[in-house]
Amino acid sequence: MAKEKKIKVSITQVKSTISQTSRQKKTISALGLGKINRTVEKIMTPQLRGMINKVNHLIEVKELK
Repeated sequence: MAKEKKIKVSITQVKSTISQTSRQKKTISALGLGKINRTVEKIMTPQLRGMINKVNHLIEVKELK
């Protein structure tokens, strides 16, 4: 099993969850967001990548070094 590099990402909410589905609202909440311009730093995992893909129209993702 090869070691994977731990990639840190910064996730910022840029759009409101008003008029979004409840599933997308729960995903935003699970990411630790909930208000516009709130930012969290996370380590990229397959689960996190899936969550980002579901709400990519509401957030902005930047890779940190």
